[in-house]
Amino acid sequence: MKRAIILVIDGLGAGALPDAAKYGDIPQCNTLANVAKLSGGLNLPNLEKLGLGNIMEIQGVKPCEMPLASFGTMKEKSAGKDTTTGHWEIAGLILETPFKTYPHGFPETIINEFIKRTGCGGILGNYPASGTAVISELGDEHVKTGKPIIYTSADSVFQIACHVEAVPLEILYKWCEIARELLNENAEEHNVCRVIARPFEGKSGIYKRISAARRDYSVKPTKATILNEIEQNNGTVIGIGKIEDIFVKSGITHAIHTGSNKEGLELALKALNNDLAGEKHLLVYKEIENPEISLIFNNLVDTDMLFGHRNDVKGFAAALEEIDSYLEKIIPLITKDDLLIITADHGCDPTVCGTDHTREKVPVLVYNPYLEAKNLGERETFADIALTVSKWLNISCENAGDSLI
Repeated sequence: MKRAIILVIDGLGAGALPDAAKYGDIPQCNTLANVAKLSGGLNLPNLEKLGLGNIMEIQGVKPCEMPLASFGTMKEKSAGKDTTTGHWEIAGLILETPFKTYPHGFPETIINEFIKRTGCGGILGNYPASGTAVISELGDEHVKTGKPIIYTSADSVFQIACHVEAVPLEILYKWCEIARELLNENAEEHNVCRVIARPFEGKSGIYKRISAARRDYSVKPTKATILNEIEQNNGTVIGIGKIEDIFVKSGITHAIHTGSNKEGLELALKALNNDLAGEKHLLVYKEIENPEISLIFNNLVDTDMLFGHRNDVKGFAAALEEIDSYLEKIIPLITKDDLLIITADHGCDPTVCGTDHTREKVPVLVYNPYLEAKNLGERETFADIALTVSKWLNISCENAGDSLI
């Protein structure tokens, strides 16, 4: 079976794009290089062997004279710097019009209709904020009143935070579905990319978000992606992490949510060993008999969610080193029929002012033990990955990108 494996290290930017200022970002943004420098150097021996240090100067990661993988960077052609936009472009869908953002919070018409439809009795917040900061600021009042905390960011997100003891998960998820329906109904004026359920737990002063119970309610992809092409060609598409949510199940045959990068990396190993069938939380949307092609699409979110947005340089560095340690197990599993692609969806530089995503190009590494490694240079679009996957799996793909192999 021919397989492609895409590992997305969420938020691992590799230098500001020329239009970064348009998105409120400074030209010094460079998630990978800045994290390496401020952490005193990264220890990434496996990424180094693949050729990560050949992309640019990265403290602790040396250039490799004979890298195992082809290496380069990719620019984002789509308008935006969020998770959905980045992943869609990786899958071949380039977004021409950016999703709408709300630097001053959501309008009263939307909030009032949300309150009416949910019967929640009122809301707290309704302003841009860091997720950890907003539950610290409003958590006590939320627990006391049961009113949901609604907040946004520089991205196009309608986020709802609730303590699991004040608002059960099933109610939080229902409120998110209602918000998604409401925004879809008003899509011409309020084209919001994602509604995100942000459950948390704990007591006053020590509230903690529950990563495994987070859910993203995205808009549906506006056209077919490489995922749909694989499914239609009797292949499997295994979404690990929040991939299922990002694509609203479109083109997904198997999905499993994760609570941490470690869990996602363990699942990647199981998927490569064709050993996912017994997983308790595996969702099967379409049984494929004797598939000849497969895509394993894995989002590793901790770098972004836990460390990038919280300006935690040391945590970001440690997460990269954890990923690298798993590559020692992953690389030997890549056979002549497999293509491993390691990349990112946007930047999230924890060293610059603010807690939002940053408009950056991203690294890309392409590995197969029988392919000659080459310098890929700076690519014009993330969509090169979609065309590469289609070429590797020998299926058609309507895509404006170029192949990386």
